[in-house]
Amino acid sequence: MTDPRWLPRRLRATWRLLLKELSAFGIVGACCFALDVGLFQLLYGVLGTGAVLAKLVSTLVSTTVAYFAHRYWSFSHRARTGLRREYLLFVLVNGLTLLLGLGIVAFVRYPLGQESALVLQAANVVSIGLGTVIRYLCYRQWVFPAHDSARAAAARRRAPHAALDRAA
Repeated sequence: MTDPRWLPRRLRATWRLLLKELSAFGIVGACCFALDVGLFQLLYGVLGTGAVLAKLVSTLVSTTVAYFAHRYWSFSHRARTGLRREYLLFVLVNGLTLLLGLGIVAFVRYPLGQESALVLQAANVVSIGLGTVIRYLCYRQWVFPAHDSARAAAARRRAPHAALDRAA
């Protein structure tokens, strides 16, 4: 017979793990948000770079920092399905959210004719918020799958070099 205390312990462990994951994701996100916004402001507001190019550069830099922080901290407890596979999916997810961000900033800048750094920064912040929700859900589902997921097992079978990537 199963110990009746098993379920509450399992739920507490699950909630603790989810809290760790969300906390780390939030901290990495906040740091990369500050990096993205600060770099965008520096490039657009101070150095006079075009708004879309400033958004592109700030997102690429913050995305690279975020990948390593998430792989080695936020989702460190999840399955390792290969550095190449993870990075490719991470870049794909972030590329799609980058396009979303570029689209929002470009729409506010050009069709709406806004040139104010404050208005463009607000558009940037909205794009980051939307992208954050999309990224978290995609990271959990596809980039850093659970150890027992079918996706993780299939990726390990397809990639015999995954053991080497996990050690990296």
